[in-house]
Amino acid sequence: MKLLKISLLLAACASLLSAAPLLETFDVFPIKMDGITRYRIPGIVVTTKGTVLAYAEARRNNSSDWGEIEIRLRRSTDGGKTWGPGKQIAHVGPRLEGNPHKANGGEREQTVNNPVAIVDRTNGAIEFLYCINYARCFSMRSVDDGVTWSQPVDITATFEPFRAKYNWKVIATGPGHGIQLKSGRLVVPIWLAYGKTGDHKPSAAATIYSDDHGQTWQAGDIPLPNEGALGDPSETMITTLADGRVMLVARSISKANRKLITTSADGATGWSPPKFHDQLWEPICMASIVAHPSKAGTLIFSNPHTLGLDSAGKEIPAGKGKRENLSIKLSRDDGTTWPVSRTLNAGPSAYSDLAVLPDGTVLCLYEKASDIVAARFNLEWITGAPAVR
Repeated sequence: MKLLKISLLLAACASLLSAAPLLETFDVFPIKMDGITRYRIPGIVVTTKGTVLAYAEARRNNSSDWGEIEIRLRRSTDGGKTWGPGKQIAHVGPRLEGNPHKANGGEREQTVNNPVAIVDRTNGAIEFLYCINYARCFSMRSVDDGVTWSQPVDITATFEPFRAKYNWKVIATGPGHGIQLKSGRLVVPIWLAYGKTGDHKPSAAATIYSDDHGQTWQAGDIPLPNEGALGDPSETMITTLADGRVMLVARSISKANRKLITTSADGATGWSPPKFHDQLWEPICMASIVAHPSKAGTLIFSNPHTLGLDSAGKEIPAGKGKRENLSIKLSRDDGTTWPVSRTLNAGPSAYSDLAVLPDGTVLCLYEKASDIVAARFNLEWITGAPAVR
């Protein structure tokens, strides 16, 4: 009986400790690390073994979207507290060169862009998609928690059906991460642009999916066309809802200055009409969203919470907000409302991606000024709940 009481007491103490607000930050891709001018476009996933994989574009010579760009990966086996060395992955074989935005010298540059990882919880593999020169798409796989990767496979043909609607010149995956549905289907948001070669707009957004664990990929419908008020939908984040539906939250350049929302039962077809969500401000920047396992319907969202304002403080239609005030929002009703918002970084901050550890701790990998850092926090930090003593 005495041992039972001690065990119960220890369990109660552990519960109290877990309820204390937690916020820690760690450098992951600091500027100039390993000779890279700047790292951008972060992505993060947690494998079935609990390993954290953080990845980003390593922009070797400058911070431009075009140029000599690699994909670098770092692994953490302690929940994001410490990180292994950076490793170049994604297309380390024969080069595919060509930068249409450079008249001289661009033909010798290889732009490896828009990395997306998807954890397959059926078999433990990690599928990894990326693009080259915004014109070709490749996939590869790791079966050892991101230590080694298979040879890349060209899956550009997956995008060809989209030409029936848009004769694209640019294709891009994600960025960020993809998801797996209960059916086993892997789904990745994509966007495409159909202006001049190399231009990133006009644009539209859709998904591609795999029903055979990444062996083959198929094009879904186009839920976010460039029509009406939608305004060049592009970088899109994805999550599942409590009832199994898939929700997309998309960036656009719209007069509404709000994120676009659409849902589907299978992540590929039957999308609902896109709507702007008034609480999710659009500073024209990539955001992220993830479902939290604490309770069905719980979602976490990250994005710079700013708007473009005129001198009188009024919203500028299709105005571009400053990339600062990176905020974490919490919804407990599948994103219908977002009653809780907390600033993670008040200063310059831009792209971000979210993941959840097995114990419910949230990871946010985000651009902080010129660096990419990882924040670890719990729900108590988001809600501002005081520590129980």
